[in-house]
Amino acid sequence: MAFLLGIDLGTSGTKTVLFNLDGTVAASKTIEYPLYQPQNGWAEQDPADWFDAVCGTAKAVMAQSGAKPSDVKGIGISGQMHGLVMLDKDGNVLRKSIIWCDQRTAAECDEITQKVGAERLIEITANPALTGFTASKILWVQKHEPELYEKCAHILLPKDYVRYMLTGEFATEVSDASGMQLLDVPKRQWSDEVLSKLGIDKSLLAKVYESPEVTGKLTAKAAALTGLAEGTPVVGGAGDNAAAAVGTGTVVDGRAFTTIGTSGVVFAHTTKLSIDPKGRVHTFCCAVPGAWHVMGVTLAAGLSLKWFRDNFCQDEITVAAGMGKDPYFVMDKQAERIPIGCDRLLYMPYLMGERTPHLDPDCRGAFYGLSAMHTRQHLLRAVMEGVVYSQRDSTEVLREMGVTINDMYACGGGGSSPLWRQMLADTFNCPVKTVASKEGPALGVAILAGVGTGVFSSVQEGCDKLIKTNPAQLPIAENVPKYEKVYQLYRKIYPALKETYKELAKL
Repeated sequence: MAFLLGIDLGTSGTKTVLFNLDGTVAASKTIEYPLYQPQNGWAEQDPADWFDAVCGTAKAVMAQSGAKPSDVKGIGISGQMHGLVMLDKDGNVLRKSIIWCDQRTAAECDEITQKVGAERLIEITANPALTGFTASKILWVQKHEPELYEKCAHILLPKDYVRYMLTGEFATEVSDASGMQLLDVPKRQWSDEVLSKLGIDKSLLAKVYESPEVTGKLTAKAAALTGLAEGTPVVGGAGDNAAAAVGTGTVVDGRAFTTIGTSGVVFAHTTKLSIDPKGRVHTFCCAVPGAWHVMGVTLAAGLSLKWFRDNFCQDEITVAAGMGKDPYFVMDKQAERIPIGCDRLLYMPYLMGERTPHLDPDCRGAFYGLSAMHTRQHLLRAVMEGVVYSQRDSTEVLREMGVTINDMYACGGGGSSPLWRQMLADTFNCPVKTVASKEGPALGVAILAGVGTGVFSSVQEGCDKLIKTNPAQLPIAENVPKYEKVYQLYRKIYPALKETYKELAKL
């Protein structure tokens, strides 16, 4: 027997999955760990927790499956992006990692924009300066913890710290490195210009590989801790969204996926580099060598429906418990009773401000058109439709950039809702599919491990062999113009409210 191991290092926990070479799961294990918030808006994690979870989950899947260590042909790692891990010259962690959702670096983002120039920064790194990215975190430590920064010999991303602990190698790969704001994304290498202007020593950074390349092999010490074999190859792997793209087969032009999780993502593959000069969407190197992905992010997709459920759907929660069903199943049935457009009621899903396409931290959610005839079920469906329109906003930016979308996959919790999938198909006017496997990022990096170790000749071949799709939900012809009419009105609401949002923020 032969296997591939996929490690998915998330924010709440690490999930390790052992796959057979046909893509079926031999064993899976998740171990959670804490998030530390020493101040409001700060978010940190202990890198030791990540590695302990990797060791624990790897041992568990090997024990569950009964696989021999030598049967594991390769290891891939997916990881939460943007986190800052700092090591001293002996490889010891200097401080807890400042992770992706930390918001302390607004001043540093202004500094980056000023030093590099707003247009030049987007030309090189394909993105505006953002608090989530790694570069601003590095500047924050330089400024606020200079004695600690003096001791820093290595800067790594979360998954690359795990790689170092497994292999002893300081390495990263292009998809995750794209989120540091230090990579020349068109050239797929560190930017000497950005590093020089920000005063960051290039020697602190790891060597950059393509995602399927072998970056090192398991050490004897790591083998003993994980239950795997010494010398097992570890490939570059990918950042979480790039790994999910491989795990859904989004590895050819014309293919995209929509994730409705807490946030919403529209992610499209492209072999033609495309950068939005307005910075409304992210362009990163993707896990397929020589290609990129473009990604729009909305901040309160599934979060909008969870907010509505928690505050207004106690009846549905009670009924669902009696039926042994998920509350969202009952909520879907309620929303199905309401017509498209919710009898002239629209919802703006800006509970947390917005990224794509507005880049506006001050905008907030709103119901528009509320009247005495509307019921709770109308509001419920309006929330679901509003989230879909926000995802459509992202697709419109991608199309404006010349990125084609012919084939759409639905992922995340929202992707499991037939009603939400049909809304997506009708609003995007294209088929919407789901993949049979629920292992997304872990399967994606397992495929990359297969490519790096010669099991597959290319990422595309690995996806063709391992990824199976469920039947597509096709657009319903009569629904398409109905959604289009409502969406065009939806697009007019934010510009009408933009200035009032600023006033609201000052109240």
